[in-house]
Amino acid sequence: MIDLSQHKKLTSNFYNRNTEQLAKDLLGKILVRSISNKLLAGKIVETEAYLCSTDEASHSFKGKSNRNKTMFNSYGFLYVYQIYGIHFCCNVVSGREDEGSAVLIRALEPIENIEIMGRHRFGDVPITHRNLVNLTNGPAKLCQALSINLSDNGSNLLDNKIYILDSPKIPQQNIIRTTRIGITKSKELLLRFYIKNNTFVSKR
Repeated sequence: MIDLSQHKKLTSNFYNRNTEQLAKDLLGKILVRSISNKLLAGKIVETEAYLCSTDEASHSFKGKSNRNKTMFNSYGFLYVYQIYGIHFCCNVVSGREDEGSAVLIRALEPIENIEIMGRHRFGDVPITHRNLVNLTNGPAKLCQALSINLSDNGSNLLDNKIYILDSPKIPQQNIIRTTRIGITKSKELLLRFYIKNNTFVSKR
């Protein structure tokens, strides 16, 4: 069990870096959601970088809109969007203001208040090993488990509602780099990163 009190919140400077580098550096860090005086948390084990004008798969490719305007904030904000009308995905905004780059959080290894996250995902069903593995191993799954939705879009990651804690950097040899999942454009770009041999990665 990880003692969250022993980890410091990431500072603004951490997010001020190249989007691809941020996607790698977020691996191993701890995403925390404070809800009803409880901390729900998981270690980030999989990410995808989405660039600005050069990346056709990025929401920012065609410019700013009401849906993606948070993505054009400066670094250190949470960009949340809805898919299929029911699910949500969360991203860490990187780059300068009006750049439009972000890192999708694709999977977490659940570490704190797992039973509460389980109720958000499965109701009052016991957390079996299978349910545990499937609890946060996908971008929509982790948002449901942490109760992240459109009301959290634009959250400042320096605040106390949703934030990311520091932890030891994952060694380069333990990071796998691949093409991204579930897209049809710019699918040749190697912008997906995950921790080698981690059980909670969405797809290896």
